[in-house]
Amino acid sequence: MSATAIAPRAGTSSGPRLDIDLQAVGRNTRLLADRAAGELMAVVKADGFGHGAVDVARTALAHGATRLGVTTLDEAWPLRDAGLAVPLLSWLNPVDADYGSAAARDVDVAVPSLQHLAAVAAAPGRSRVHLHLDTGLARDGADPASWGQLCRAARRAEQRGEVEVVGVMGHLACADEPGDESNALGRTRFAWGLETARAAGLRPRDRHLAATSATLNDPRAHHTMSRVGAGLVGIDPSGSTRLHPAMTLTAPVVQVRKVRAGTPVGYGHTHRTAAATHLGLLPIGYADGLPRLASGRGQVLVRGVRRPVVGRISMDQLVVDLGSRGIDQGETVTLFGPGTHGEPTVSEWAAWADTIEHEIVTGIGARVERRTRPVPHLRSLS
Repeated sequence: MSATAIAPRAGTSSGPRLDIDLQAVGRNTRLLADRAAGELMAVVKADGFGHGAVDVARTALAHGATRLGVTTLDEAWPLRDAGLAVPLLSWLNPVDADYGSAAARDVDVAVPSLQHLAAVAAAPGRSRVHLHLDTGLARDGADPASWGQLCRAARRAEQRGEVEVVGVMGHLACADEPGDESNALGRTRFAWGLETARAAGLRPRDRHLAATSATLNDPRAHHTMSRVGAGLVGIDPSGSTRLHPAMTLTAPVVQVRKVRAGTPVGYGHTHRTAAATHLGLLPIGYADGLPRLASGRGQVLVRGVRRPVVGRISMDQLVVDLGSRGIDQGETVTLFGPGTHGEPTVSEWAAWADTIEHEIVTGIGARVERRTRPVPHLRSLS
């Protein structure tokens, strides 16, 4: 076997690159805003699902979203630093979080327990809070058994001027399966939670239960607002609606070699070539977010044709079977994109790795160069 030494072609990429299409984010936001019965909160947690929190936030706000949402307060500060002054909610923080800064910077916070309420009430300033009810996940949010006590305590804190209860929130466990009976239970529990809050003397103007899947498929879960994150970047967990994927991942071929039939490839020799072929090496691996579980199953687009990933995906590299003709060293191949040119999609990579699209898009590492395609004049997006 021999490695083919070919000078890189002019204009080829020097390393893996992630291209973000904000036009796609704009189109998705418009569709989701049209579906929502009330306001649309653009959830830009996890750096905008790996697409850039500030860029996604600005795009979403220009296309129908009216608010922003994040998990932690640390995710909220860059949005405020970028000059985004719209209502902003953070809903997953420890008891000892900096709630004083949240009040000072007009960041609403979720309150899932009596301990959180006490911490928020004790912080400087008067915090705007959204009481968070667990509607069936046994995860974040107050257990229904403590909900009435939390509502009454929140009302007392409100009367003392320590907090302002502006919202009640929940989350559905199986919204990606609209017919699942747990969704009906979640909606019923949320309705009960609202009545309990009102009985305690609270008047929350923001009431939100639906995320992407319920916004698209379950009008009964719509209240005054919907929280949408994955849908902004083209992911519909329910698979019911065609959205526009906003991420394309490419990488150059850094080495091409011609090998004989029966050549073992990669760690563990999990693959042996069935015939004489060319192997291409890409400088990207699981340290960059490509799932190792997709080894031997993944595909990439090479000169308009899909070619298989062979052998194990390593930390920094993977091998592609290029076939009998090979390609030039330095050429760029596409690992995934919107699928409009035959390239694999994020959905396919998720299936090859037995995971969900969210994990793929949020997992692309810092070594991969980012390039953002801005949104032109809004009328060109129609």
